[in-house]
Amino acid sequence: MTSIANTHDHAEAGLPLPLILLLATGAGLAAACLYYSQPMLALLVAEFKATPAAIGLVPTLTTLGYALGIGLLAPLGDRYDRRRIILGKAAALVLALLLAAAAPSVAVLALASLAIGLAATLAQDIVPAAATLAPEAHRGKTVGTVMTGLLLGILLSRVVAGVVAEQFGWRSMFVAAALSIALLGLAVWRRLPRFAPTTQLPYLALLGSLATLWKRHGALRRAALAQGLISIGFSAFWSTLAIMLHAAPFNLGSGAAGAFGLAGAAGALAAPLAGRLADSRGPEVVTRLGAALVAAAFIAMALGPDQLWLIALGAVVFDLGAQATLIAHQTIIYSIEPAARSRLNAVLFIGMFSGMASGAWLGSVVLAQAGWQGVCVMAAVSGVAALVVRMWPAKKLVPCAA
Repeated sequence: MTSIANTHDHAEAGLPLPLILLLATGAGLAAACLYYSQPMLALLVAEFKATPAAIGLVPTLTTLGYALGIGLLAPLGDRYDRRRIILGKAAALVLALLLAAAAPSVAVLALASLAIGLAATLAQDIVPAAATLAPEAHRGKTVGTVMTGLLLGILLSRVVAGVVAEQFGWRSMFVAAALSIALLGLAVWRRLPRFAPTTQLPYLALLGSLATLWKRHGALRRAALAQGLISIGFSAFWSTLAIMLHAAPFNLGSGAAGAFGLAGAAGALAAPLAGRLADSRGPEVVTRLGAALVAAAFIAMALGPDQLWLIALGAVVFDLGAQATLIAHQTIIYSIEPAARSRLNAVLFIGMFSGMASGAWLGSVVLAQAGWQGVCVMAAVSGVAALVVRMWPAKKLVPCAA
């Protein structure tokens, strides 16, 4: 088995393409497991003769498990060999998916969903692994490519799950997902190098160090705050879109709202471009450009709330901006303190998920009180606020090796 030191022999040319593709595929397959259940909820209601509210626990607990995993498990990547962590989570994810496939009741399926969310955080172990393996000159490009895989996994998961569940049943989708993760684990075992731990902190001290890193690094605080603000608008849009389209003047069904999800392809394709731009022009430029695109898209939608074509175009533009900003933020934080990359990534995504949770709640409240235009205005304000955070003068970043 190769070690991490061997991989750095590729410092001039970057990582071997097969290894980059493995990391990108792994991130995508892991992230996809979070979303397979969503298009199958109606089938689950019929299968278990349960209420939609009860079945709603399935995606809710999957997301909760993922959020808990980011905070409680992702920091372990700095304490232990990331390769072993990825393999361990892959094995746990296979078991959780098989439990979901065999679930005799909603309660068992809900428990399996929580476990799926926890284990699917292996995607957040793969991204720091890619940043660690990549030479500094190619880090943005490498992280962008891996994030492309992750984003495509999210984008395609609902489509694949809908087709498989309709043709072969929802249990078959979970079995197929388990098989894909098992094959991923085999490939990781064969191809991914080992990673030397970068800290010996006990577990509780490791978790406590998240607060220490937050206090120590202004660049981390700015990244988490700006990405969280962007996520407020992002989540508010997607959590209210279907309701808005169903009402007058559009009177469109859920299929139309699902079609808007193809806007995610723009973000996925933009990820490596954003990474290259971060390598050549600096990630700060990309954060400002991305935040500006988000703000501009929502301002345009607020000015034309009844124009379907403008909403579709705005979805493409703000998704591109949000993903570009995320790639740039990851490039920034991975350069702060190399020994703490897993914990830094955890803090960034805690900020991001906090914004998404807040946006989903705020979006529903604002939609009820001020309509769709109010949602767009709120999202525009959050985008402008993120741009202000990125434009605010910051102290020069001094990488720390501790």
